[in-house]
Amino acid sequence: MNSTPPEEALALYIHWPFCVSKCPYCDFNSHVRESVDQNAWRAAMLQDLAYEAAQLPGKRLTSIFFGGGTPSLMPPETVAALIDAAAGHWDVADDIEITLEANPSSVEAARFGDLSRAGVNRVSLGLQALDDEMLGWLGRAHDVREGLGALDTAQAVFARVSFDLIYARPGQTPESWRDELARALSFGTEHLSLYQLTIEPGTQFAARFAKGELPVLDPDLAADLFEQTRAQTVAAGLPAYEISNHARPGAESRHNLTYWRYGSYAGVGPGAHGRRGGMATVRRRKPENWLSRVDANGHGIESEEILSPAARAQEALLMGLRLREGVDLERVVALSGMPIAQLVDGHAIERLEKLGFLERSGSYLRISEAGVLLLDAILAEVVSA
Repeated sequence: MNSTPPEEALALYIHWPFCVSKCPYCDFNSHVRESVDQNAWRAAMLQDLAYEAAQLPGKRLTSIFFGGGTPSLMPPETVAALIDAAAGHWDVADDIEITLEANPSSVEAARFGDLSRAGVNRVSLGLQALDDEMLGWLGRAHDVREGLGALDTAQAVFARVSFDLIYARPGQTPESWRDELARALSFGTEHLSLYQLTIEPGTQFAARFAKGELPVLDPDLAADLFEQTRAQTVAAGLPAYEISNHARPGAESRHNLTYWRYGSYAGVGPGAHGRRGGMATVRRRKPENWLSRVDANGHGIESEEILSPAARAQEALLMGLRLREGVDLERVVALSGMPIAQLVDGHAIERLEKLGFLERSGSYLRISEAGVLLLDAILAEVVSA
């Protein structure tokens, strides 16, 4: 595992905003376009990256994550150019993790070899379901056969493979999810991201839900499925290390751990967010607006905000308590320069600890297994606004 000191480590997020189609549940910054000027986009991405690198000298790059959108639609030469440019801007860790999100279509799987040669060493596949009818309902363009074919290709090409599934879907029972998850675990990947279906504002599903056209699972059943998921993945050797992410020990996503541990990360591309120490950065969301901003200013930034020490501490607490390892309160105090009594409610912590919902070990505070289902309520009680 990487031994780079936290103050020197840097994660890089690169956002590719384009998709073949918009999934009805998706609220990510993704857009459908008939054509994309690949040369113009490559040049703009490299320019945005160069600007961000100039603001973050002396860092050691520990991970790169290509997200979207559908970054597996990127030409491999663009991926290679961005990886090479990043290596020119920063010192690179010997064990750098370079992840790319991919749709599991046969067309995109055909590019996996080229993407691996470009430097990608970890892929995250959006399988989403192992049921053809449900894939159609989710608006996915692939079927199970095509998705599993892409998974086979990914496992043959990349050193590390993860995939996503959505559960707590309408009509799903504990028995059907048990069987689907058991099948997913049988494929032997080192990492799974397992998300409960949520109705996000602004999505097609939200519009259908407002009209009464979309059934939603009973909350008690959803809670049962969540607990079942935790037990099943533990038994298979892929325990949860974050609310929705499961991995074999040592196979956790290093890039995402940087977020949850509140490290520094640079965000490049439309809508990308970043944290340069105490500064929050946000890029323009709409692809055309971002492109125009890069052309005019040499970067796609919409806003740069210096966060107060208290705001940084609050973010670190909210992110860190999602992790099974919890959050280091001594580090949070160091981030803010404020006493811990001003950052968390000590009385709430004591009460929740007695109830078995929180655990303390040294300077670490974490949500217990019994408290995970109550995460949002616990955060609201513990973290001072």
